[in-house]
Amino acid sequence: MTDIVGNETLRSLWETMADRCANRDFMVFENRVGSVFEYTYAQFDEDVNRIANVFLSLDVQKGDFVALHLHSSPEFLMCLFGLAKIGAVAVPVNEQYLADETEYILDTAQVKCAVVEPLYLATYQELVRRGRRFEKGILVARAGQDSPVCDIEYPSMFCRSRQQPQKEQAFYDFWSMRCAEQPVLREKRPLSSSDPAQIIFTSGTTSRPKGVVVTHANMIFSGLYGDWEVSLRGSDRVLSTMPACHSNFQLAALMPVVTAGATIIIVEKFSAHRFWKQVRHYRATVIQLVAMMLRTVMLQEVDPEEKNHCVREALYFISVSDEEKEAFEERFNVKIMNTYGSTESIGWVLTDPPVGKRMWPSVGRAGLSYEVRIADKNDNELPHGETGEIQVKGVRGRTLMLEYLNNPKATEETFSADGWLKTGDQGYQDDNGWFYFVDRKSNMVKRAGENISTSEIEKILEEHPLCAEAAVIGVEDPIRDMALKAFVLPVKGAKLTPEEVEEYCRKHMASFKVPSFFEIVSEFPRTCSMKIEKKLLK
Repeated sequence: MTDIVGNETLRSLWETMADRCANRDFMVFENRVGSVFEYTYAQFDEDVNRIANVFLSLDVQKGDFVALHLHSSPEFLMCLFGLAKIGAVAVPVNEQYLADETEYILDTAQVKCAVVEPLYLATYQELVRRGRRFEKGILVARAGQDSPVCDIEYPSMFCRSRQQPQKEQAFYDFWSMRCAEQPVLREKRPLSSSDPAQIIFTSGTTSRPKGVVVTHANMIFSGLYGDWEVSLRGSDRVLSTMPACHSNFQLAALMPVVTAGATIIIVEKFSAHRFWKQVRHYRATVIQLVAMMLRTVMLQEVDPEEKNHCVREALYFISVSDEEKEAFEERFNVKIMNTYGSTESIGWVLTDPPVGKRMWPSVGRAGLSYEVRIADKNDNELPHGETGEIQVKGVRGRTLMLEYLNNPKATEETFSADGWLKTGDQGYQDDNGWFYFVDRKSNMVKRAGENISTSEIEKILEEHPLCAEAAVIGVEDPIRDMALKAFVLPVKGAKLTPEEVEEYCRKHMASFKVPSFFEIVSEFPRTCSMKIEKKLLK
């Protein structure tokens, strides 16, 4: 397979683009209170260098793991590229994690240093009280910069670790340290494209998250792949509201922007009311969508000017009904580009092609540098039309993840003997090479010998006129392997009873698929990427 990355690293790539695109807009950032900050490539590179020097001053070494518990923000990107410049490894932490979940991530990655929002400082103080040590300190970022007001007690701030008593945990004022540094990187360490750049933890909607080791080569490949996928150019403006800790943001938005020399527009907090106004205001040419965003935007009042926009591609990641897709495209005069992939696969391995026809609800064909097959439980390729596991062939550490961090058993289970990445997801391929996604492995429940897709039941439930959203899980059943439980969120102002939902199910699905239990909810627990966090449903 041709290697289009070579020994390029994030440092060499970023410095090349910062020089080549010096005066071009790199980032437009709108924070959660509406303040806007803009950076050219040259300006941002200076801040990246300052941040890299901050980490050098704390004696952060090549290969050290540094947690980034930050919202989508310039500081997150400065840290990501700053750590990459010195060979350290970023560990993004989910914005919604509490103390126990955060501690699991920090311990799994053996984190030595953390950069945190003021909002999360209480969590880190709690971890320190439990005995968790951060050898190279905790840096408090964005304090006083339109940050949310936090009812927390700030610890004392120190300027340098050498000035602190050994027995105390060092907390630093990140902004002050950044301002004190020079805009030129003062140490260039040897780097390789095969070095880890960051650890992206899976969402863990159904189980403990696993740390995906993403190399410098992985990051650069994701950028080049994304450029091909949407024909990205330097004149493009990519708008994302995805959380910075998520691969949807980093691998599908940020890196394609960097490799193309384009502009990224980061909206810190998604608002259905403001979203399309922001798309139009910032003249975005490429946007990212997930199902919840599409549905909530469609509930907003129609603006007579809303079809007057610059969007040419809307990247889409989670299935909606044919009716919802058609209504969205008709209303906003934009075509949705369907894709399929995972953090482990790095790129969206199945995608609508950048030119030519699209075959919705197909998730596309195999993209450049990937082979994709449908396999049975013994990893044998299945004929066209038969449903099985989606498996991907690529190069580990370059077009596919390197491994799961400190989890050789999970890594071994994820790759077949001949090197295919086993996604666990179900799909099929037609005779013309188009792939169709059926369901996630985590959404398959075995009930009395029958394999049942919870996604199928959720889709039927969401067709009920009074149902806004649904989630179905498997619960233990001593007789039938598993039983099904359905959680239903009614549309605003509507009233639904469990009995009414059950009656609806009996009319619209086979009897063996009808859930045994029903619960009406007022809200769902969600991940930072707005997925329903099923592991919290009981």
